[in-house]
Amino acid sequence: MESTVQHSMICSLAWLLALSTLLALPELSCGSMTRRYKFDIRLQNVTRLCRTRSIVTVNGKFPGPKIMAREGDRVVVKVVNHVTNNVTIHWHGVRQLRTGWYDGPAYVTQCPIRTGQSFVYNFTIVGQRGTLFWHAHISWMRATLYGPIVILPQRGVPYPFPKPYKEIPVIFGEWFNVDPEAIIAQALRTGAGPNISDAYTINGLPGPLYNCSKKADTFELKVKPGKTYLLRMINAALNDELFFSIANHTLTVVDVDAVYVKPFDADIVHIAPGQTTNVLLHTKPSPPDATFLMAARPYATGSGTFDNTTTAGLLVYLPPNASSSSSHVKNLALFRPTLPALNDTAYTTNYTGRLRSLASAQFPANVPKTVERRFYFTVGLGTSPCAKNQTCQGPNGTKFAASVNNISFALPTSAALLQAHYFGRTKGVYDTDFPDTPPFPFNYTGTPPNDTFVTNATKVVVLPFNTSVELVMQDTSIQGAESHPLHLHGFNFFVVGTGFRNYDPSKDPRRFNLADPIERNTVGVPVGGWVAIRFLADNPGVWFMHCHLEVHTSWGLRMAWVVNDGWLPNQKLVPPPSDLPRC
Repeated sequence: MESTVQHSMICSLAWLLALSTLLALPELSCGSMTRRYKFDIRLQNVTRLCRTRSIVTVNGKFPGPKIMAREGDRVVVKVVNHVTNNVTIHWHGVRQLRTGWYDGPAYVTQCPIRTGQSFVYNFTIVGQRGTLFWHAHISWMRATLYGPIVILPQRGVPYPFPKPYKEIPVIFGEWFNVDPEAIIAQALRTGAGPNISDAYTINGLPGPLYNCSKKADTFELKVKPGKTYLLRMINAALNDELFFSIANHTLTVVDVDAVYVKPFDADIVHIAPGQTTNVLLHTKPSPPDATFLMAARPYATGSGTFDNTTTAGLLVYLPPNASSSSSHVKNLALFRPTLPALNDTAYTTNYTGRLRSLASAQFPANVPKTVERRFYFTVGLGTSPCAKNQTCQGPNGTKFAASVNNISFALPTSAALLQAHYFGRTKGVYDTDFPDTPPFPFNYTGTPPNDTFVTNATKVVVLPFNTSVELVMQDTSIQGAESHPLHLHGFNFFVVGTGFRNYDPSKDPRRFNLADPIERNTVGVPVGGWVAIRFLADNPGVWFMHCHLEVHTSWGLRMAWVVNDGWLPNQKLVPPPSDLPRC
């Protein structure tokens, strides 16, 4: 009898333990599945602009392979590093609810995957559908390590727009004739701005407008007349915002950053690094006797040098009854799109101002109406002093730097921030006194101060679970005003307001849009202006926020939010995986 009772108690305890473990993990939704991928990080010879380089790739592909999933699916990706560079992979825009170990930024949520090592990323897509992308998140490795993430709605759930005939990824990138790792290493050593790219690319191809670019180096989108195509656009470029247009065609914007929007038509799309945009392309009802150029070139606001070239592809109409793989060779008139001027801030402002959430019963805009914590962050450039016995090539013999609230964020190397937070070993890794407001107020968009030195430190903001946050990010004129696309890991946020000059807390909030603000994960701080966002800190972990112009991130325009666990099991960060890389 006693042994029976003991056995019953042991079984009950085992059942409770299993149940508690199950409850502690992010759940798969009904009808979902697990999708498994393997990423072999290896070198591959790739030729562009008559230059052959051995570049770091995933599975030998450039751009890398597509991750396909449905809302609610679990995604498992084993990454094996076969190259000498350290590697991590970030799943850009994926919420990573309670699974921050798999978010990917080096020394923030994990230590890098070293040569010969592997790491399995394991996360569930919760409440998201649309286009995101994955990319390396260490140094400038994402120059060649990137690819699309396509998240379909759950089965039986239609798009809130006409079903497209076909869906095509359109990924913008940058091509360098030399190793980008050598470029940023030299820039950080000398303090100068880095050398610029040699071309922009569409799906890895520079197009016909560059010298020594062959026909095979041009992306061709072959379409049938009278059809609707969904173009899943991704800006994976390192350092440049872009304008994009297709000659003689109007695009319908339906989604940004995997969030549906109120549809609107645009001849030209503006897209910053880290942003995604889904557009509908309605082809002409009958085959036109023409071919149409699709082109992208930069929107540039800074005072530094930049790649001012244009990448292009071809929109080719197929004859009736032809397949998309058919060779359609014919001398046709070629139409080119008209793109805005390189510094056309007016167009960018008008375009981004048209973005609105659906704010429907099915897809509500759950913007926090009340705010518990308010922050005011300056974002911009600055300088660091040159080391003794060294000659630096930055402004006035200094080194270029960048900062948030004058803190140029220094990444730790002994442990990742998330490890230090989870195990309570933060001493010597990070401090928790990141300033809520600028430590040295000045006329941020006026004449800059004489002292432009930044403070190098590893400081974070700590938030209780479920805190409602309002953050105003203010551009500064130090080393020149400039647009900064800011990306927040682990969250979507609502863009409730934006404007030029200095933010006025007594007047500007009256104009905030709390009804249908756009929801996204990457937003541009306008040149010489500010942007206000709101989000709910409902995801425990350590979450990176940084400029998605890679040069600015390298200079220190980055910081981190620590969100503590809540009280309930489903409000806590899951334990670290056993194969988490060590520093």
